[in-house]
This record gives sequence, C-alpha cells and structure tokens, in this order.
Amino acid sequence: MRRFRAAAASAVTVSLLAAATACGGGSSTDGGGSDDSPKELTYWASNQGASVEVDKKVLQPELDKFEKETGIEVKLEVVPWSDLLNRILTATTSGQGPDVLNIGNTWSASLQATGALLPWDAENFDKIGGKDRFVDSALGSTGASGQDPAAVPLYSMAYALYYNKKMFAEAGVSEPPATWDELAAAGRKLSKGGKWGLGAEGSNPVENVHHAFVFAKQHGADFFTADGRPDFTDEGVVAAVEQYVGLMAEEKIIAPGNAEYAQNQSVSDFAKGRNAMLLWQSASANLKSQGMSEDDYGIAPVPVQSGAPGGGKNVNSMVAGINLAVFKNTDNLSGATEFVKFMTSDAEQKILNTAYSSIPPVKAAQEDPSFNTPANAVLKDTLAKSAAALPQVADESQFETAVGTAIKELFADAAAGKPVTARSVKAKLEKAQQQMPAK
Repeated sequence: MRRFRAAAASAVTVSLLAAATACGGGSSTDGGGSDDSPKELTYWASNQGASVEVDKKVLQPELDKFEKETGIEVKLEVVPWSDLLNRILTATTSGQGPDVLNIGNTWSASLQATGALLPWDAENFDKIGGKDRFVDSALGSTGASGQDPAAVPLYSMAYALYYNKKMFAEAGVSEPPATWDELAAAGRKLSKGGKWGLGAEGSNPVENVHHAFVFAKQHGADFFTADGRPDFTDEGVVAAVEQYVGLMAEEKIIAPGNAEYAQNQSVSDFAKGRNAMLLWQSASANLKSQGMSEDDYGIAPVPVQSGAPGGGKNVNSMVAGINLAVFKNTDNLSGATEFVKFMTSDAEQKILNTAYSSIPPVKAAQEDPSFNTPANAVLKDTLAKSAAALPQVADESQFETAVGTAIKELFADAAAGKPVTARSVKAKLEKAQQQMPAK
C-alpha cells in the first residue's frame, strides 16, 4: 500500500468487521450512484500525493475526460489515509458509501471478508480487458488465496532507500548501504549538527507494520502461521521489531522526535535536508512536489541483513500498492465497471502512475519506455525479485492496527530514553496479539 497509512482504532475495526454484511456503497443519501442519477458515480480516492489538493489536480482532469467519453459524471473525494479504513468499514455496515473506491492493497482480504465488495470473477475481468493484463505481483495482493479478487490493481509501489547525495559526500559515505549494519554505520556518520541519518514515522501504525514485516521476513519469520493464526511473539518477529525500533533506541540514527511523526513528515524532513536517508514507497513525485530535485538524491534497494536483495530471507519490501474496488450494491454497476476499465486502461495507467511515481500494474503500460528510469528500475526490480505480499488474511487490518500501535509505543519508549529489549518488545507484541479476534 501508499501508501498503506491507516490509523483506525483496533476496537472500532474489530467491531465493524464483525458486524459487516454484504451491503455498502451507492447510496443516494450520501451522493452515491442512484436511480435518479444513473450517469453519476462517487469515487473515494486515497491521498497519494503530498496533499489532498495535489491529488485533486492530478485526478480531476482524468475524471473530466471520462465524463466526456461516457457521459458519466464522477464526484471525487480524496480521503486521507488516517480516515480511509474507518470510512470504508462504516460504509460496509451502513450501506452509505461510494460506488468506486481506492483501497490499500493490504486491506484486500479484510474488506473481502465483509462481503461488501464486488468479486472480480472471470466475467467481470473480461469487462475490463481480462485478468492477464495485470502483473502477477499486483494480483497477489487483491484478496484471499482461492477466492475471486476483491479489487483490481491500480498503482504498484515498492519501498526503496532514498539518500541525499550531498550529505553522503560531506560525511564521507561513498556508497548507499546494502545491509543494515552498513546503514547504521553510515547513519552514525550522518547524525551530527542537528541532522540525522534516517527518518521514520514512529506514530504511523501502518508504516510501522510495513517495515516490521520486512524485518521479520529477513529474520525468517512471519506474523501469522500457515493456517492464518497470529504469531506475533515468534522469536524472529520479536528480533525484527527490536532491530527496527533499535535504529532509534540503540543505533541513535533516528531523531527521538520522529516517535511522534505521522503521515509524510519523514518525507518532508528528507526533502528539507534534515535527514540523509529515507525508507519510502515510490517517493519521487512527493519529493518533487516539496521542491527537491531528482539530482539531489539517489535511490537504492532497501538494505538486507547480509548480501544483496533477492529471494528467501532477503525480502526487502512489501508488495505495496493501491487497488480499485466497487461496492457490489452500487446503483450504477455498469458505470462503475466502465470507470474501472478507464482507470486501468493502458493510457490512463501511464498518466496516473507517472504522476505518482508509481509502477503500472498493467503489463503493457509497465513496459512503456517512460517507466525505464533509474528510479523505476530499482522499484520494478524489487517488485519482481525481492518483495512479498503482506498476509492476505481476513484479520489483516486488525493486525496492522494492533502491531503498528505496539511499535508506536516502543518508539515512544525509545524517545523517552527507556530501554527497548527483547523482553519489552515481546510484551508489547503479546498485548497486540490479545487484541486480535479469537479463532
């Protein structure tokens, strides 16, 4: 996900999912498609750019183009990530929501379990040109295995290491770090004069989960067992979280104030030269909008424990991205399907993914020469070789909230100078696991 940043309260998430039924979307009372307005759709877009206003400037011309082609007006609302998951879950229970919406791809299985989203079976995929138009890595994050996807891939992203070339040169760091030991060593050289080696968003639960997932994979562990049961206190998981938070607590290359950072604050610090390194999903467009030239920074794969990114334990990114979903009780199913076809067309995929510095999940668009830039080469290589999908389980959204909040609390401890140990990490993760629905 881009940017997969929800901060829904666990209790709310659990209760809404438990109560969810196969309703939602297309309500005339909240502006959705209605019997009186068959030529109208409502669309909730996720905040992909540096601000909601940036997204409106990107999307509105394309929606106007769709209206000119089809006669269907699309009413746009860009929803911040901090609100999006709760908004969607409320819509699944109330029946009052949009016709079409963006979802973080990590939420696909959770929202699929509500029964509110249109299943993308072979017949529905045929309406938008066929399932084989999409790359396999993107399709792997569209719902639970063995079920028809709950959404269609829209934007694909991967994490990368962004580094400030000038700050590296001034500190005598000649190459971007390939391992975490190298990153810590470089970070110590760079953390001086009120500037820091690395930025983080310790108060952003979903961002925390994304990094913890990668560290866990590198420790040969996962947060769930093969049968989908939470296993948050696995020895490898504990070691992974301890190592991640340890970049602040032990290595001291992340500013203590970053424990309070939420969405996009670490990107802003990097763009302003306050931090020398940034671990982020497809950040180029965001950095450009904040005044940073592409000549000012380099892009490298996210570090691994040893060696180089690749298969197995050297997973170095989650399969990030945004999916496009349809509430299945929309009053304008044909229009909603036509809109999905438009948004995933080769032409629109090139336009939208260029605007957001993301990678098209549509094969033909991804192969366009415009996506063969050095930055995209790192992201495409990561998605193809060393990225893994977050667990596609029904309780995934609760997992993000519970574990992400546990890590948020550990960052707060680190910022306050409290030791972050295997014991304290395990205690927080055990508490998080207790918040998960009983199996």
